[in-house]
Amino acid sequence: MSTYARAERERLADLLAAAGPDAGTLCAGWSTRDLAAHLVVRERRMDAAAGIRVKPLAGWTERVQGRYAARPYEELLRAFRSGPPALSPFALPGADEAANLVEYFVHAEDVRRAKADWSGAPADLEPGLVEALWKRLPMVARFGSEARPPLRLELARPEGAVVTVAHRTAPTVRVTGRPGELVLFAYGRGARTEVVAEGAPEAVAALAEVLPLP
Repeated sequence: MSTYARAERERLADLLAAAGPDAGTLCAGWSTRDLAAHLVVRERRMDAAAGIRVKPLAGWTERVQGRYAARPYEELLRAFRSGPPALSPFALPGADEAANLVEYFVHAEDVRRAKADWSGAPADLEPGLVEALWKRLPMVARFGSEARPPLRLELARPEGAVVTVAHRTAPTVRVTGRPGELVLFAYGRGARTEVVAEGAPEAVAALAEVLPLP
C-alpha cells in the first residue's frame, strides 16, 4: 500500500514547525496554530469534526478547535505527527491514504505558499504522488470546494488528459496545470497556483468569481 498520506503528514508537520505558531496560511483567517488545531480535532474529536462539513454543527467545532488552539503548539504538532488514535475512523486500514492525502497536500501548500518569500514555484512532487493526486481530482473537483462555478469546467494536464465537471448547457472553461496545481485550484487556492484558464472572457470571469485564478 502506498504511503503518500504519511509522507504528506510529515511534510505538513515540518512546514508547521518551521513556520511557528503565528504564521499566516492560505486558510482565510487561520494562523498555523489554528490549522494545527483543526488537523488534530479532525482525527481525534469525531464529536466535533462533523461541524467541518455540517454547518449546523460548526459552532461546536469552532469552540472545540479554539480550546485545542490554546494548547502548546508543540503538543499539537506531536499529536498530529503521531497519527490518528486507535479508535479513530482514520486508523482503519487504508483510511489514512484515502481520506487524508489530498487534505494534507492542500494544507502543506497552504503553509508553504503563504510565506512572504514563496517563489511562486509549484511543489516538486514525485511521479507517484502526482498520479495519486490526479486519480483523486474528479472527486476533488466536485466536492473539494463548496463553490460551484456556473459553467462546464475542464481540468487538463499539460500533456492533454482532461477531467470534466459538466454543466452540459453552460459555457466551457478549460483550466490547465499540473495535477497538484489543479487540486489546489479546485480547493479555492487558485490565486497561488500555476494554472491557465481558457475560454470566453465572460466565462473565465464567471469562473474567477467562484474559484480564484492567478
